[in-house]
Amino acid sequence: MNTVIIEHVPVTDLPTAWQEKLHAAPATRVTIRIEEETSPQAVNALSDNPLFGIWRDRDDMLDVAAHVRKLRSPRDLADGTKSSR
Repeated sequence: MNTVIIEHVPVTDLPTAWQEKLHAAPATRVTIRIEEETSPQAVNALSDNPLFGIWRDRDDMLDVAAHVRKLRSPRDLADGTKSSR
């Protein structure tokens, strides 16, 4: 990937559309970084992320709905006793 970095550029030297988005004072200097975009498939591919499926081997999460219900159940019951969590 190629990256171009241009430092200390006066805002007044930028294209008008960029100046309008920055809302900066005319005397302001900025750094511009231009990078090549990655393909959308690479960004959205969850299975490529090493964290994807990190809990797949946990027995307590085989029934996800039951696990979430247990997490969300109240700790104290209406009569003041503790739940059996």
